[in-house]
This record gives sequence, structure tokens and C-alpha cells, in this order.
Amino acid sequence: MKKTFFAAALVVLAAAVACSDTSPSPAAPTSTPVAVNDSDAAADGSTLKVTAPGPVAPLNGAILSDFEVTLRIAASTAKFVSGPMPFAYRYELIRNGTVVESARDTNLLAWKPKATLESNAQYSWHARAEQGTLFGPWSPTWTFTTPDQPPGYMVPGEVYDPLFDGKTVGDINGSVTFVPGIGARLNGFLSHIEYVLPSTMVSGQISVLVTNVATNTEGGKTKIMAMREGRSDLTTNDRRFTIEKRGDPPGIIAWRVITSNDQIDTVGRERVERDFSPSKWYLWTARWGNNRFDLTIDENGASGKRIYSFGKNYKGTYDPTPHLAYLGAPPGRAGADDATVPGMTAKQLWISTRPRPAFANK
Repeated sequence: MKKTFFAAALVVLAAAVACSDTSPSPAAPTSTPVAVNDSDAAADGSTLKVTAPGPVAPLNGAILSDFEVTLRIAASTAKFVSGPMPFAYRYELIRNGTVVESARDTNLLAWKPKATLESNAQYSWHARAEQGTLFGPWSPTWTFTTPDQPPGYMVPGEVYDPLFDGKTVGDINGSVTFVPGIGARLNGFLSHIEYVLPSTMVSGQISVLVTNVATNTEGGKTKIMAMREGRSDLTTNDRRFTIEKRGDPPGIIAWRVITSNDQIDTVGRERVERDFSPSKWYLWTARWGNNRFDLTIDENGASGKRIYSFGKNYKGTYDPTPHLAYLGAPPGRAGADDATVPGMTAKQLWISTRPRPAFANK
């Protein structure tokens, strides 16, 4: 009986070993992690089980030094899956409650908006992780404020060129030195900055703040600013527009404008003398349109004392095509010493059909 029991036990043990040898291998883990989610939205409306990304920069409430901004975040993490996840991130840039720009890309932890930002304006932004059609919670909303002066630009009907920021939207000719925080110094008679306007402006103003101009500067019929049609000789140009602070006689103010059907200029005693201090800023403003031209000069800027105001009516239209404008002026047939006022330093150039804005007077 003992032998029979022992034999039966061996049979049972062999059967158990055989069964263990033929059992299937465990399933291999999936290679692409997927965030755990369900069909029900969370209380915040999100459908992806992840944390909100963390805003990093610019700091909440920051006041920017320029208009180049890059929004940066820290990555989201899945709540129930370890390791990195293949998320896309969506950003929204918001102004006054309206989304002005949105972007989405894979692993986009930094985003630079393409929208043109307004000056002295507060923007808000946030970001969230997305996977397919699912999306996680929004990050905390942070804000930043843009500077009160925009960067230079040139668009149809308007040019703004600060010049004190070490650059220009125009084309430099001759020797020009950018003085940090001050403006562009036009070092000699042949120094000038040219602006090829995107469209003809039959009315508007050209104005600029100028310093380092003395009463007795060198040269003859030297110019603060000018405009013309194309690049034919400025002296005989069909749409000559020249604003002069002469060196000979010193301190004399003169100007000439040629329209489609008229020529107006200062004649004889209309060419008056003014005293200029090289340490002061002067706002020169020439306005044209509706058959009227006027030139004003304000000492110490827009809110300062007006030291010159004179103009005339004209017939026809001022319609240069193409329309070119200048700080200083290119030389004409009379030679270099009738071109730019040498050494003048300029900033805050404004050419527009609109009035000069407050930010251009700083």
C-alpha cells in the first residue's frame, strides 16, 4: 500500500511540472506611454489626467524693456503614469479678455508670439498640455506689460523711427553715429538717413527732435529734413520739399515745397534768423495737405516755447511717386555744403497722416 501511494504522488507531481512548463509568457508592456484619462471632464473642463504646466517667464506682472517676448513654461506630468509624456502644449496670448494669438506644438516649452504688441499695454497668457483631442487644465494666468514706446516701423501712411535705440528703419548714407539713449548723430554734410515710403502721402507731417545744432553751423543752405520724388537731383526735383537751418547766413530758417501745380518758399525777409543752442532739443514739424504748408519749431520739445511758425497756401497736390523722405538731405547740384546740417543729432522721427503721438515726444 505504501508503494502504491508513493507511485500515485509521483504521477501528480509530474503533471504539475508539465503544466508549469507550458504556461504562456506575460504580455510585454506598451512602448508609447499614454496619459490616463476617462470620458468624463474634470471640474475645470479638462479631459486629460495631467498637471497644469507651470509658467516660468516673463515673471508675473513684469514690465518688459522691449517688444520681444518669449513665453516659457515648465512641463506638465501625467498623474498616473511615470516618465516623460509626448504632450503638445497650447498657448493663448490675451488682451482685454480677447485671445489675440494662439499656438500649439509638440513639446513646446517656449513660444514667441508673432502678433504686433501694443505699446504700454497689459497682456495675459496661459498654457495647457494636450494629447490628441484631450486637454489638461490651464496653467495659472500671468501678465506682462509692454513698454510705453513701440519699436521703429515703416508701414503705408506712417513711419516711426526712435533712433535712440541704436538702429534705424531707414537706410544710412555717409557717417552716422548712434549715441546710446540719445539719438543718431549725422556727422557730416553727406550724412543722411533715407526712408523709402511704402506709399505716397499727399498730406501729413514730418517731424523730428534735433539737438547739437548751433546758430552758426558750417555750410550754406544746410537742411534738417527733406522729401522728394525718386532720386533725381534734390535742387531741381519736381517734388522738392526742403527744410533748412542755414549756416550761411547763420541761423536762417528757409524752406521750399513744389507741388503738382505750384511752388512755395520763403522769400527775402521771410527768411528769418533764430538763435539755436547746441545743448537744447528742438522739435521741427512740417505739415502739408489741403493746399496748405506750415513749419513750426518748438524749443525744448513739444511742450516748449515756439520759436518759429510760418506757412503758405499752395495749389495742386504734393504727390511724389515714389515718395522718399530724409533726415538731413542728400547733396544736390550745389554741392555737399548745401546738404545736411553737420553734427546734428536726431531722434523720434515721425512721418504720418496722423498727429504726432505722445510717446514720440520723449
